[in-house]
Amino acid sequence: MADTSAPELSTGSLAIAVHVGASSVSMLIAEKADDGSYLPLDFLEQPAPLARDIFCYGSISASTTERIVEVLDGFLSAAAEAGISRTSRAVATNILTEATNHDVFLNRIRIACGLTINPIDDGEMTRLIYLKTRRRLRDIPAMQRRNTLVVHVGPGNTRALFFEDGAITRYTSYRLGAHRTREAVESSHAGGPALLRVIRENASGNLSQLRFDYRDVELEALVVIGYEIQQVSTFLSQQSGICPVKNLRKLSEQAANMSDLELVQYFKIDYQTAEALVPALETNLAIAEILGVKELHIPHSDYEQGLLQDLLISGNLSNSLDAEVLRSARILASRYQSDPRHGEHVARISLHLFNELQDLHGMGPHDAMLLNVAAILHEVGTFISPRAHHKHSEYIILNSEIFGLDRQDVTTVALVSRYHRHSGPKPNHPKYNELGTHERIRVSKLAAILRVADALERTHDQRVHDITVTRRDRRLHLNLPGLSDTAVERLAMQSKADLFEQVFGLEVVIDDPS
Repeated sequence: MADTSAPELSTGSLAIAVHVGASSVSMLIAEKADDGSYLPLDFLEQPAPLARDIFCYGSISASTTERIVEVLDGFLSAAAEAGISRTSRAVATNILTEATNHDVFLNRIRIACGLTINPIDDGEMTRLIYLKTRRRLRDIPAMQRRNTLVVHVGPGNTRALFFEDGAITRYTSYRLGAHRTREAVESSHAGGPALLRVIRENASGNLSQLRFDYRDVELEALVVIGYEIQQVSTFLSQQSGICPVKNLRKLSEQAANMSDLELVQYFKIDYQTAEALVPALETNLAIAEILGVKELHIPHSDYEQGLLQDLLISGNLSNSLDAEVLRSARILASRYQSDPRHGEHVARISLHLFNELQDLHGMGPHDAMLLNVAAILHEVGTFISPRAHHKHSEYIILNSEIFGLDRQDVTTVALVSRYHRHSGPKPNHPKYNELGTHERIRVSKLAAILRVADALERTHDQRVHDITVTRRDRRLHLNLPGLSDTAVERLAMQSKADLFEQVFGLEVVIDDPS
């Protein structure tokens, strides 16, 4: 536990981040600087076997729940003594939702501690990994000019971000994690080399997929991050953070021959970390070996404290990451040979209509970004077949990774893309019928705008550039300056504006050319 004596500061400049992690509960008190960054003042961390319960039993035991409640109550009391009564961010590991009783667990914390905790979704997890990576690239300027793969072996999942010249060009994830692997192999009761073989066998499918996903890249650097491997980073590399693969192999073999108690004593870690250490080391080693690298870069910084710092700024990072999200969408569109000029032009028209009709639809910047992504991707389904390509687009998007978007966002983009032609949303449509009321309304609004934009780009020739939007007499009037013949656009609008009228109550009319 860190020293709680901190310099006296105005409590208005202080922030608290809380993380209920896979193997520990932590809290950071930090001061917000003028540049928006946070200076750590106090860091508290206590172990808790959350991942063990989830992956071993499928639910969180009463004893673990009460242990976490006790820890959180103590943390909040410490914050209150510092004069801070409100928590800025309170989150839980994304594996929490795999517990059958996660709602009961969160409600118990809410009642006992007055603290609302939200599981980290996939979108935020990728943002957090991005923040860690951005710092690593900043610290090592040469890596900004290299093809760098960043791998995060988490408690339940592994994520990989590929950077070219400092920009993300690919993102993938795998159902492979340190604690998930630990519980999967524990029944083997293996140790030493036998344990390492069992871990490899358990991970073989995901490792093969990772090798396939990056078979076509020339990898120049591999950065590995994660709670367990960063806990023992000083045993693997010097201050430079560069670890030869042979060092990792040696440490993995050494750790596999040790009991959990010996791991705790030797590495000065808690029991929960010790349980997942060998799977974490061997998984990272296996990834390095299948990628054929000779060395890895491992940050020496404290993983958990860095995570809490990033949590304080991650929520405000979404807009600044839009460029990375759109880059990921464009890479996906290119992979499926979608016409980039058409997609980009439909996106420009969609966003113009979105901005012009702000008071009508009442949606925000994140919705605009999802509309932009859907417009870029709405015709990727033609890669499978031009016939019913809207359904193929939905399938491709649903089964793809888009950096910075969680699964709910990806589902929204997939559905909006599907509804760019033919029928609009129907209650019996798969995926759409699984959405809540708010999400259904959002899909319908975005799809309605996309259909109008796509009608204005019916020729795929980018004929429409200037659009004047006015509303009167329950009609949405579109004037297209510079276009002398709008027959094609009018015909397309007849079949595509129906959803807009159903959703917004306005008939879409293209005015006669002046």
